[in-house]
Amino acid sequence: MNRIARTLFSLVSLTVFSLSLYGAGNGLPYEFKYGGKVYKGYEGTIDGTLKVSVVRAEHPEFDQSEYTVWFENVGDRPSKVLEDVYALKTTFKGSSPVLRGCLGDHVNYYTQYSRDLLKEDVTFTSTEGRATHIVFPYFDLVHGNSGTRIALGWAGTWEAKFSAKGKVTTVTAQTNLGLKGVLLPGEKIRTGLVVMMDYESRDENVSVNKWRAWFMKHNLPKADAQGNELQPFCTTCFASDTGLPNTDGSISETYYTWQRTLSYLVREDFIPDFRWFDAGWYSDPAGNSVPFDGNWWATTGSWELDPVKWPDNTFRESNEACHALGMKVLVWFEPERVTDVPNLCRNYGYKSEWGIETPHCITSNIGDPECLAWTLGRITRMMEMNDVDLYREDNNSDPAAAWKILDSRDEEKYGLPRQGINENKCIQGHYALWDGILDFCRRHGKCTFLDSCASGGGRNDIESLRRSIPFMRSDYDRTTIPMRLQQSAGFNKWVPFHGSSTKETVGQLDRSSVAPDLYITRASLLPVWNSGAAFTHNTKLDMDVYRRNRSIWKANSHLLVKDFFELTPWHGCDDTSLWTVFAYNDPQTCEGILLGFRGETCEAGTCTVKLPFVRTDADYTISDDDTDVVRTVSGKELSDGIELHLDSPRSSLLWHIRIVEK
Repeated sequence: MNRIARTLFSLVSLTVFSLSLYGAGNGLPYEFKYGGKVYKGYEGTIDGTLKVSVVRAEHPEFDQSEYTVWFENVGDRPSKVLEDVYALKTTFKGSSPVLRGCLGDHVNYYTQYSRDLLKEDVTFTSTEGRATHIVFPYFDLVHGNSGTRIALGWAGTWEAKFSAKGKVTTVTAQTNLGLKGVLLPGEKIRTGLVVMMDYESRDENVSVNKWRAWFMKHNLPKADAQGNELQPFCTTCFASDTGLPNTDGSISETYYTWQRTLSYLVREDFIPDFRWFDAGWYSDPAGNSVPFDGNWWATTGSWELDPVKWPDNTFRESNEACHALGMKVLVWFEPERVTDVPNLCRNYGYKSEWGIETPHCITSNIGDPECLAWTLGRITRMMEMNDVDLYREDNNSDPAAAWKILDSRDEEKYGLPRQGINENKCIQGHYALWDGILDFCRRHGKCTFLDSCASGGGRNDIESLRRSIPFMRSDYDRTTIPMRLQQSAGFNKWVPFHGSSTKETVGQLDRSSVAPDLYITRASLLPVWNSGAAFTHNTKLDMDVYRRNRSIWKANSHLLVKDFFELTPWHGCDDTSLWTVFAYNDPQTCEGILLGFRGETCEAGTCTVKLPFVRTDADYTISDDDTDVVRTVSGKELSDGIELHLDSPRSSLLWHIRIVEK
C-alpha cells in the first residue's frame, strides 16, 4: 500500500482508501448523494437501479494511483436524483500545509502560486467548459515532510477546494459542476479522472521531477500503432510564405503556393518533421470559397476542402510531396462549434437539433451519439481522402451555456431534473471523438496522438493529455520572451512534452521580419519546435540563422523531456528587471543544460544559482555554448552556488553540464 493509501486509510472519519487494482469495495475517497442519502466510496447497485463502478490503476514505482467513478442506470425506470458528486473528498495529515501550482492559460498565462493553507482557504472554479482556460486542475499539496500531487482529468467544468486546520488538510473536488439529475434507463455518466502521486519531501524539485518522469512513462501517448515512444519534433507552417493576405491560420494557402515553399525548404536543408496546416482551408457550409482575408472563424462546419483553393486532388498531392521528403502533415479542425446550420443540414447531412445556439456561437452536441458519428465521419473522411497524418483540435468557444440549454430541454421533455447530465454526455463524446480518430489513425498507419488546442491552452486536463500533446501551450506565447519564460516556469512543472512559438513580436499574429536571435531561440527550447517564416517572400531572411537555431534545439532536445529545475525565484512577465534561470538534467546519464536569461531591464550583470541535481562527490565539465570554453568544476561548488555572468541586458547563456567519469 503506497503512502497515499496509508495516510487516507487511517482517516476512518472520512473514508477508507486503498488504490488496488484488485477487488471491489475498497472505499475510495469519492462521495455522492443518491435519493437524498449520502454514499462514501460505495461500489455496487442501489435499489436495483443505479450501478456504481470504479476503474482503477496504479503505478507503485511512482507511488501513483488513479480512479474514475461510473454511474449507470441498469433498471427499467428513471433513477432517483444523483447529486453532490465529489470525485475526491478526503483529508491529508501533516503540519504546515502549503498548496503550490499554477493558474490556467487565458488571462493568467500559467502564473505560479504558493498558498499557506493555515492562513487561507483556497478554491479554484472553472465554469465555462474549457478546463484549463483560466485555472488549472493540477495541484501540489505539501503536508508535513511530504506531499501529494493531484490532477483532475475532466475537459469540462470543475471545482477544487483546500482548507486546513492544525495538522489536517481537507480536499474536495467536483467535476461536472451542478450535477443534479436522474439517469434514464441505460444512461451512463462518470466523474473526472482523479490522479494522485506521493513524494517524500517538501522540496518542489522532488515533486516536479517525480511527476515528469511518471508523465513521460505512463501518461504521454505513443507515437504510432507500434508503440514507439514520442520523440521531440519540429513543425513548419507554410501560411506565412504565400504572399497573400492571411487573417490567421492557413487561410492564405492554396494549390499554387505550397510548391514554392517546399522547394525552398529542400534547397535550404530545412525540412521539418510536420507540415502544419491550420484554420481556413475549408469552404463555408453553403459551399462558398472563403476569401484569403476572410473570416475563418465564422465559416466552420463543413470540413470540406475549399474547391477554389484546393481543386481536385491538389491538397493530397501536396501532402504526398511532403511525405516523399519524410514529413508528416497535421490539419486543424474545430468540431464542437458550427456555423450556418441550415446549409450544413442542406449540403452535408447535419441535423438542425444538433446545433445549440448561444449568444456567442453555435455548439454542436457531440453528446448525441448520432451527431458524434457524423462529426467523426466528416473528420476521418477528410483525413483519409487527403492522406493527413495528425489531427489538431481547436475550440474557440465556451460550451457550458449550450449544455445548460440541453438540460432545460431534457427537463421539459421528461419532467425530471437533468442538471449537468448533458455536460457529462458531451465530455464523454469529446473523449470518444478523440478515441475514434486515434483508432482510425492506428488502423491507417498514422500518428496515434493528437494536437490539443482550445484558444491556446484551454483543454489540457490530464485525461486529454493521454491522447494529445499541446503543440502550442498558449496563443499568448506568440508574443514576447518575458511571457514565454513566465509560461515555461509554470507549465513545465506539469506537462513535460509541449511546444511554444519561436518568434518574438508584440502581437500574437504579428510577423517577424528577422530570424530569431539566441535570446529568443534559447527561451523557446521545448520538445516541440515550431518554426515558420515568409521563407521565399522575405528577401532579407537569413537562413543560416534559422538553421543554427534549429541545430541548437536538436542538439538539446533529448534533455528537454528530462528533469526540470527553476533555479531563480518566479516572477511574472511584467518584471523584466530580474534573471531567469532554468536547468534540465538526465538523472540516468548525468548530462544537463543550464539556460540563463538576463532580463531586458536587468541592471545586475551576475546571478548566483545552486544546482540541486549534481553529486557533491563528483566533478563536472561545463561547456559554454557561446565561447566553447570548457572547465571542470566540483559538484560541491555547483551545489553551493555558481555565478553566472552576462555583459548586457536581454542576453542569455547556455551551458552544457556533464559528469566527469572516474
